[in-house]
Amino acid sequence: MPSNTKSVVVLVPGKLNQHALERIGNEFELVPIDSVSASLVTSEIAAKVRGIASAAGADATLIDALPNLEIIANFGVGYDAVDSKHAAARGVMVTNTPDVLTEEVADTAIGLLLNTVRELGRSENWLREGKWVSDGNYPLTPLTLRGRSAGIFGMGRIGIAIAKRLEAFGLSIAYHNRRPVEGVDYTHHSTLKGLAEAVDTLISVAPGTPETAKAVNAEILAALGPNGVFINIGRGMTVDEDALAKALTDGIIAAAGLDVFANEPHVPQALLDAPNATLLPHVGSASVHTRRAMADLCVDNLVSWFSEGRPLTAVPETAHIKVG
Repeated sequence: MPSNTKSVVVLVPGKLNQHALERIGNEFELVPIDSVSASLVTSEIAAKVRGIASAAGADATLIDALPNLEIIANFGVGYDAVDSKHAAARGVMVTNTPDVLTEEVADTAIGLLLNTVRELGRSENWLREGKWVSDGNYPLTPLTLRGRSAGIFGMGRIGIAIAKRLEAFGLSIAYHNRRPVEGVDYTHHSTLKGLAEAVDTLISVAPGTPETAKAVNAEILAALGPNGVFINIGRGMTVDEDALAKALTDGIIAAAGLDVFANEPHVPQALLDAPNATLLPHVGSASVHTRRAMADLCVDNLVSWFSEGRPLTAVPETAHIKVG
């Protein structure tokens, strides 16, 4: 790596993985600020920052506050918190961390599905609370994976990895994307409602975009039906949480398993109160192994950009941008 790379200033707004911080500090001049707020950018910071590494995103005001910004290295595969269209208009590269978390998130999705249909968390609590001794065996679960059909909303890398796992469980697979995925033999549905009507297990891996905001709404949940199970491992904003809480309470669907929420870390009380909801605190990729791999890819994008003039994993909106 060229010796002058150490003089490149990288801004880190908010919290970031410790391994990523250590590597950035070794490779570059690291400048931390408490949050993604542009109000924290001093004139001195504005003049010298050329890169951002962020797990909290970067909005248009932060991008505009940094006239010499060249690249935003997003920590995570989802980059909805980065205004990538504005970055592209400014000629700023945006990268993310795909692939390295695919298998971990797919594993979590299957675990969440199993927990939701077989009530494993609640049955463990039954044991820990002494009810196995006082009340006898845990009640038989009304739901099972046996005979189920799965629909995946968002058949990207993670969706495909989930589908392969579900095949091993003997489930039939269908999916909804805006268009069919080349090389994927599962049944494609052109509408989300059509997919929900065709399956009884809907798994959302959809990214958070204006087009997917509250895409899983009352109509979709009704189409899924009273035996339906909804799993969300993608983005919380893709779900109408009020409609989901009502669907769980009224028996419109049978159960839900959620790892993501619209206003994290805040979870609607109605979902917390729903006994047929299994809730996780956004742990899809949260293992030491996977987060370290994400950190390395996040920083490797910065290193590659500033030492070789190219990113490793550019997002589609900025893939055309070149150095200089």
